[in-house]
Amino acid sequence: MDAIIKTNKGEMKVEFYEKDAPKTVANFVKLAKDGFYNGLTWHRVLPDFVIQGGCPKGNGTGGPGYAIDCELDGENQYHDRGVLSMAHAGRNTGGSQFFICHSRNNTAHLDRNHTCFGRVVDGVDVIDQIRVGDAIESITISD
Repeated sequence: MDAIIKTNKGEMKVEFYEKDAPKTVANFVKLAKDGFYNGLTWHRVLPDFVIQGGCPKGNGTGGPGYAIDCELDGENQYHDRGVLSMAHAGRNTGGSQFFICHSRNNTAHLDRNHTCFGRVVDGVDVIDQIRVGDAIESITISD
């Protein structure tokens, strides 16, 4: 399964880590199919670190109204360039907010603390163009 994250700066094709983070992938896919992410913004952009989106309030304090457990034991739990990972306010508090890593330089401390659930495999250069307030126009899931 994969996805296209369409932004106002371009498109990113994502392949999911279904084996390593099945519940996190299922949650993200359900939210995307329900249109939850459509029109939300990238509310946090830290150069050489991450771009973060998925907050319905647009300020990093919102979510879907529930929390999901972290999945940290899979093989692909490394925050390399282009990796999608769940944001949270402490273990097992994630929901809809996710981030995409700019590089490995400042993200190693996130390994096995935040659930990696996919990777941008095409359009990775879009990550570098995203600025605070840019839009997630839509996320399309392909089975």
